[in-house]
Formats: sequence, C-alpha cells, structure tokens
Amino acid sequence: MILAAASLLVAATFGSSSKVLADGLPELGDAARSDLSPQLERKIGEQIFNDIRLREPSYVDDSEITDYVNLLGSRLVAGSSNSAGDYQFFVIRDNTVNAFAMFGGFIGVNTGTLLTAQTESELAGVLAHEISHVTQSHLARQIAREKQNSIATMVAMAVGVLAARANSQVASAAVASAQAASIQAQLAYSRDFEREADRLGFQTMVKAGYDAHGMGDFFGRMQLAGRVYENNAPVYLRSHPLTVERISDMENRAQSAPYRQVTDSLDFHLVRAKLRVQMGTPGEAISEFSRQLREKKYVSEAATRYGLAYAMLKAKDVAAAQKEVDALLTLKASSPMIAGLAAEARIAAGDRAGALTLYRNALQRYPHSKSLSYGYARGLLAGRQYEQSLSFLESQLQLYSSDYKLYGLQAETFAALGKRLQQHRSQAEFYLLQGQLGAAVEQLQFAQQAGDGSFFEQSAVDARLRELRKLQVEEAKEKKRNGG
Repeated sequence: MILAAASLLVAATFGSSSKVLADGLPELGDAARSDLSPQLERKIGEQIFNDIRLREPSYVDDSEITDYVNLLGSRLVAGSSNSAGDYQFFVIRDNTVNAFAMFGGFIGVNTGTLLTAQTESELAGVLAHEISHVTQSHLARQIAREKQNSIATMVAMAVGVLAARANSQVASAAVASAQAASIQAQLAYSRDFEREADRLGFQTMVKAGYDAHGMGDFFGRMQLAGRVYENNAPVYLRSHPLTVERISDMENRAQSAPYRQVTDSLDFHLVRAKLRVQMGTPGEAISEFSRQLREKKYVSEAATRYGLAYAMLKAKDVAAAQKEVDALLTLKASSPMIAGLAAEARIAAGDRAGALTLYRNALQRYPHSKSLSYGYARGLLAGRQYEQSLSFLESQLQLYSSDYKLYGLQAETFAALGKRLQQHRSQAEFYLLQGQLGAAVEQLQFAQQAGDGSFFEQSAVDARLRELRKLQVEEAKEKKRNGG
C-alpha cells in the first residue's frame, strides 16, 4: 500500500513545507515506547521509497546507473554485520555531495557524490558508512529515544531526520511540522552513532576488498571543504558532522590495515562519464571528452570514449557515435554498459537485427544485467517479435519476480498481441510492486471484464483479485486504528 502520508513525507524530504500527517501509517503500537521493529522499519521504508520513485523528479530512473550502485552496495553488504539484509540503493540527481539511509535498508546517494569521489574505494566508504547506519538501526533508535512522543510526532520527527539526510537546507520545513526543539536535536546523528558507523563501515569496506584509505580520504576532503566554505559547508557535513577525532580514527585504522592495491572497476568510470553527459548539453560533453582524448588527459580511455559516443548519440550524430563505439570496442574493454551502448548505436542506425544479436551475446556474458534485459525486451517489442519477447520476459520473471519493469514490458507485449486479460493481469503486478494497490485492483477488474481468457486464466485473475481485496480491507482497518 501507499502510505497516506508518504507523499507528504517525501515532499518534505526533498523540499516541500507541507504539513505531515499520520493518517494511513502502519500501526506503530509499542514503537513509540521502544525501538521500531525491523519489519516495521522495512514496511515504512519501502513505502517511502515507492513514493520517491513515483513522484520525485530528481529520482534517477536509469537502469545502468541503478545496476552499478546496487552491485557495489551488494558487495559491501556481503561484508557487513548483516549480510542477509535486504537493501535497495538508489540515486538522486543532485550536484551536492550527500548520501542518506532511510528505514529498512533503502539508501540514497546523490550524483554529486558519485562525481566527487576520486576512487571507487572512496564511494564504497560512503556507502559502507550508510549501510552501518542501517545495520545498527540508528534512525529508528534516534526517533524512539523520545519515548513520550505520539505516533504523529514520531513520524514528523522521522521527516525531520530524513530531510536532514537528503538536504539539510530544507530541514526547517520539516521542523515546522512537529516539536521544533525535539527535531532540531535529531537532525544529525549523535557522535556515538557516527563513530559506530565509521568503525563498522570501515570493517565492511575492507572486508569487501576496497582500499582501507577510501573512507578517510573522502571524509578528510569533505572536512577540508568545510573549512573552505566555512558557514556554507557541504550538505554531507551538515547531516554527518565530522570531528578531528573521527578523521584521526579513520586514518589510524587505515594505517594499521594490511596494504592492498585496489583498482577501480571500469563501470565506476563509465557511470561517471554517463552522468557527466547528463549534467549538461551533448555539445558540451562532446567538446570536453574530445579535448581529453586529444590531450590524453584521462583516467580511463575506455570511459572517455564511452562518454564521447554516448554524447554523440544524445546529439543524434549516429555516424560519429558508431565510429566512437567501434574505437571503444577495439580497446577490448568489457562491460554491460559498453555492450548496451553498442546495441543502442545499432538501433539508432536502423540495424535492429544487429542490435538484438548484440543484446543476446551480451546477456550470455552478463546474465544478471537488468539494463541489458530491458534493452533486449524493448528491441524485440519494437521488432514485433512478440512471442520471443514473452518467452524472454517469462524467463526473466522466474529469476526476478519483484521487478516491476519486467511486468510493464510484459503488459506492453500482451497489449500488442491483443490479449487484454493477460495485459491487465501483468499491469496489475506492475502497479502492485510500486505500492499502488488500488490501481492494481482496478487492473484485475478490467481483466475480469476482458472476456478473452481461458478458464484457468480467468480463475487465476479471480484468485489474485481476492488476495488484493483482502489487503485493501486490512489497510482500511489499519487506517481506522490510527484514526484515519
């Protein structure tokens, strides 16, 4: 379900001054008197994330960038104190340096952080720090300390804390929605929590195989930036206050760790090149990447050529883009992002068959790449190869049953075939996985009325509709308990 207050909660997090209400929130029960349960944290975090994904314009809906941060995050989680936890990493298009952990394992990172980190180990240090805030339930523990608070006040406090994580300049909007003094005391993690996240984050980063100096190097540069900017310190410093003691502790830990030479992944550089193209105009990116190649001033030639080819595609200079892709491929650099760009260039040139061949070959090498899967399915759809599309999507859904985009592509394919019951059935799952229960029920009602399904298909729709209506009843009862 979508929290009745979630859209307001997210709006406050990203800059609205709307009043925050508790209507429709899950029953907190004893949570106002003790720590929030992991189950409740996950439920609230999931619903807030769904609202961000649906309504926040700065949410980066780019499967390649999302693939990368989740791959990096998963590697770190495997080295954390809760490797079995369920985490979701996402990116916000914002040039400021920041990252923030929400309830239940949802971790956001700004594009500014991805571009400011000078090595992948530095980025890993930031994410490992946020992962540790999650494993230790710091946000929930902060809020639950105010044991006298009502459900509404606790939720408003959560808004204040999340606002500080996302952009501390807008935190004052959230402060107005509850007891100002209580929230202002919560806008930054306590020193104990920050030290704990440093210590556990460092262990996580090193165990995952990254440079032990990464965390200290990044935070040290942030501290220096804070001195330069004085009262206008970077957002990350205002929501994660640094001290000389913390920096020294990180440096001491790094010095005592065994030496390990760590090379950045190619995808780290490719993602940064893609983001740089998206920051300005294609022409500006073409000029900059061309200069870097001409002067041989780059960290990765493959990433620089990738950025140039991607910018040329954005500028619709297909012939020039294909030439750069060919040059890129001669470097023998291997990445699903490069394979995807090569396929996109073929499509832009009108060679859909060639693009599909590239996608098929790439998926054999990178079977878990979401971006390649979506690209291949869209290519099949565009080529009217509907049966192949359905077969492929079904195989993907068996592996990734909670991927709403796969259901959306499946619904498009059924629609192209004129299979209305199946179309609405897939569209229902598409909505449900994004937290839109009412829209999912409506789609199943359309499926019931389609009249073009078999007895077994109709029975499956009826059974699923009963399940979702039961969920609606439970939500209504929950809302009533909360005075909604």
